Amino acid sequence: MEPPMRRTVLLLLLGLNLGIWAAPAPADEPDDPARRSVVRIISSIRTPDPYHPWSRSSPSEATGSGVVIAGNRILTNAHVVNFAGQVLVQFDRSGDKHTAVPVAVAPGIDLAVLRLEDEAAFAGHPALPVGAKLPAPQQTVLVYGYPEGGVDLSITRGIVSRIEFTQYYLFINGLRVQVDAAINPGNSGGPAVVDGRLVGIVFSKLDRADNIGYIIPMEEINLFLADVADGRYDGKPVLPISTQDLENPALRASLNLDRKTTGVLVRKVDRPDPGFPIRVDDVLTRLGDSPIDNTGMVRVEGDRHLKFRYLVQHLCREGKLPVTVVRAGRSMDLSVPVDSDQRWLVRRYYEGPVPYFVFGPLVFAEASDKYASEWIGNVSGSDDLLGVAGSGPLFWRAFDRAAEPGERMVIVASPMFSNKLGKGYRDPYGEVVHEVDGVRVRNLPHLVELLRDGKGEFVSFSFQGHWHDKVVFNRKEAIAATEEILSDNGIRQQCSPDLLKIWDLSRSR
Repeated sequence: MEPPMRRTVLLLLLGLNLGIWAAPAPADEPDDPARRSVVRIISSIRTPDPYHPWSRSSPSEATGSGVVIAGNRILTNAHVVNFAGQVLVQFDRSGDKHTAVPVAVAPGIDLAVLRLEDEAAFAGHPALPVGAKLPAPQQTVLVYGYPEGGVDLSITRGIVSRIEFTQYYLFINGLRVQVDAAINPGNSGGPAVVDGRLVGIVFSKLDRADNIGYIIPMEEINLFLADVADGRYDGKPVLPISTQDLENPALRASLNLDRKTTGVLVRKVDRPDPGFPIRVDDVLTRLGDSPIDNTGMVRVEGDRHLKFRYLVQHLCREGKLPVTVVRAGRSMDLSVPVDSDQRWLVRRYYEGPVPYFVFGPLVFAEASDKYASEWIGNVSGSDDLLGVAGSGPLFWRAFDRAAEPGERMVIVASPMFSNKLGKGYRDPYGEVVHEVDGVRVRNLPHLVELLRDGKGEFVSFSFQGHWHDKVVFNRKEAIAATEEILSDNGIRQQCSPDLLKIWDLSRSR
C-alpha cells in the first residue's frame, strides 16, 4: 500500500489555515447561470478531543462552498460539515442564511449531501447540469466558490493537468483530477464547471506546491450518490490485498513467469478467513477482462492508464469481483468477495466522538488514527531509542487491520488522574491495554464487561510492549474513587453512552 499523500483541504477555519495557494482570479461573469447554483456554507464546528475524549473543542466558525444538485440537495465536501453542530447555507447575492442538515456524509472520499429545512429557498436556484464525461487533460475548467478575501462569489479559470486513481484518506482510493485553477481557503466543495456543466467539486491541494489543486470528479460523486440513495452510506468496495510490482527480472524468474505474463505479486491478504480465494504469492494478472501490467496499471476508456484498483468499484457485482491469478504456473479465474469494511485496528478520527470509559484514575478509549499519528510523530522525533522500542503496538500496529473479528486497539488516552490509587505506578498514558485480570482485551466494550463482571478483591491491568508496569487497584476503592475523580476534573459522564448501557447492566442485576 502507498503511504498517505500529504495534502491540504480547502476549508477556511478561523484560527486554522487549511488553505491553498491562489493566483489572482479573472473577472466575474455576472450573466453566468451557473452562479445561481453555487452556495456559501457556514459551519459551527466542535472537533472531538482524542486526549480528553469526554470533551470537544470550543465552537469555531468555518466556511466552505457547495453546489445545488438534483432533488433539492446541496453537494459539498465532508470536511466542510464534519463535526458541525450547525450548518447554514447562503445563496449568491442573498443576505438570508438557511439552516441545512447533512443527510449523507462520506469522510473517506470527502463528500456530503445537505438538505435545507426550508426547501422553498431553492426557488430560483436550479440544480447545475451534470457533465457526462471526465474533463480531458488540457481542458479549461472554471472553479466557483467563496474563498477568503471577499464576500462575493469567485470564479477562477485553469486547466486539467492530470487524472489519476489515488489515495484520498488513509487507504481509501478514488479518481482525482488535478487542476491549476487559482483556489483559496473557503473554496472547499465549490463546483468545477466545463461548458456550463458540473464535472466535479474542489477538495484539496498538494502541500508545499504552487498551483496544484484537486477536484473530485463526477464519476466518484455519482458512485457516492448511488450508494446513499437508500439513506445509508456503505462505502467503497475494497480488494483486501497488498501487492508488489513485477518489473524486476530476478523476481519474475523466481516465479517462473514468461514475458507474456504481466501483473502484480500478492504480498499480503488482509482477511483472517483461510478460505479467501486469493493467496500470498499469487500473481494477479487481470481484473475482469482487463490485463494488469507489471507496474499495477490498467488501460481504461479514453486510453487512460490508472491503478488496477480503479476497476474494483466498477466490476464488483453483489459483493463479488472477477479476477485472474497465476498460482504455481497455472492461470485461475476466481470470484473474490469484496466489501467496504477495511477492519482497521484503530478507529478513523472522522467516525465521531471517541468512546471512552473512566475507571479510577485511568481513562480508557479506542485508539484513533489521529491519536496514533500524533503519538508516532512525538516518539519518532525523540532521541530516546528505548522509548521508541518500548512504545508498543500504538507505534507499530497503528495502521494494521484487525487480526480477528471485533478486534480494536484500546489505550489509556489521558494522563493518569492524581489520586492515591496511583501511588508508585509509572503513568501508563498512551499505552495499549493487553489484559484485565489476566484476560486479553479484544476491544473497549469487552474491557468494560471485564470490569463490570469482575469479582475479585483486586483488579489488574497489563499493557503491551516492553517495560510497562502492571497496575493493580483495590476494586471497591477504584469504583468508589471514580465519582470523586469525575467531579474533581469536571467530567460529566463516566463513559460514552454506548458503554454506559454495558456498565449499567451490573446495577440491574
